[in-house]
Amino acid sequence: MEPIFLAGLLGGVGGLTRGVVGLLKALSLRRRILWGYYGITVLIAVIIGTFIGIIFSFDPRLSLLAGYAGTDILEGIYKSFAVQKVYLSPKKK
Repeated sequence: MEPIFLAGLLGGVGGLTRGVVGLLKALSLRRRILWGYYGITVLIAVIIGTFIGIIFSFDPRLSLLAGYAGTDILEGIYKSFAVQKVYLSPKKK
């Protein structure tokens, strides 16, 4: 098997694993699952995992881990830059 293809495949499997872990977490917390959102999220995780797996193709195990962790890191970055609501109290006279 071509090494670059194996790295991409394992990175994609890592991203898919991350999506399944998120689904199991949501099910354990009894949250409502938005299947369309979940499908898009898993697809993006597989794509990101594939590219990160290709970049870190030194070892197949590293590709798998990079696919899993890559989507986790991107989620952390998104949450750190997410816009939050700010409530201002009325000025006292």
